[in-house]
Amino acid sequence: MKKTKILFLCTGNSCRSQMAEGFTKFFWSNFINPKSAGIRKYEVDPLAIKVMKEEGIDISNNYSKTIQELEEKEFDYVITLCDHARETCPYFPGKILHKGFPDPPYLTSQLTNIEDKLKVYRKVRNQIKDFILKLPQHLRLIS
Repeated sequence: MKKTKILFLCTGNSCRSQMAEGFTKFFWSNFINPKSAGIRKYEVDPLAIKVMKEEGIDISNNYSKTIQELEEKEFDYVITLCDHARETCPYFPGKILHKGFPDPPYLTSQLTNIEDKLKVYRKVRNQIKDFILKLPQHLRLIS
């Protein structure tokens, strides 16, 4: 069975798109070949790594990359995870979908307590997880 190729696209490929790729590999690797990239690249967010480890998913070896750095250039679906990526997404053959999620680094930029920051990251992580758990049905990849 040919796997569906999905690109998760976000501004910096440091948090939300890394989480989406990690969850997709964890839950749907039999059906989906996920990749992630950003319009720009940043370091993978240490708090994203931490909250994903709480789910049993290790993204600590992932690295941030731009669209231009991707080896694969053709995807069945490109899913933008933030408004900036949706607005600046270059042309890709295939279907482009948008499912925006709040930006944990932005939401926590004024917080100083690590537990308060982690609560925000966990909330967004759980929203992404819920979306990914339903992804094959939404895309009609499995019956």
